[in-house]
Amino acid sequence: MAARKKRRRRLGGPIARRWFAVGALLLVGLLYYRPLHDYLDARSQRAVRVAAVRQLQKEQASLERRLRRASSLAVLASEARMLGYIRPGEHLFIVKDIPQWRRRQHGARHAASRGHGR
Repeated sequence: MAARKKRRRRLGGPIARRWFAVGALLLVGLLYYRPLHDYLDARSQRAVRVAAVRQLQKEQASLERRLRRASSLAVLASEARMLGYIRPGEHLFIVKDIPQWRRRQHGARHAASRGHGR
């Protein structure tokens, strides 16, 4: 009977415990893999979204400043004039070829200054 007890101890010995420990570690690793992967993925997505939120907050502040400035009557009138609106009673004049007119004016002044110098 003593020989049988020794064999039982050998079968349940350190090698079997090591394999059991390795198996338990693998099981724990497999069980933790997915939650850990999801956590890291969520963390990286959060960083991207936080950066996007900061950018949007800056844009909102800029738009709010622009809105406050655009709410003044002077700015509204200026913007309306740029769009081609006129006030009641005003006459609209459309001037074309201003650069050509300036060249002619410059040429006429230049020619007049030559004539006076002689």
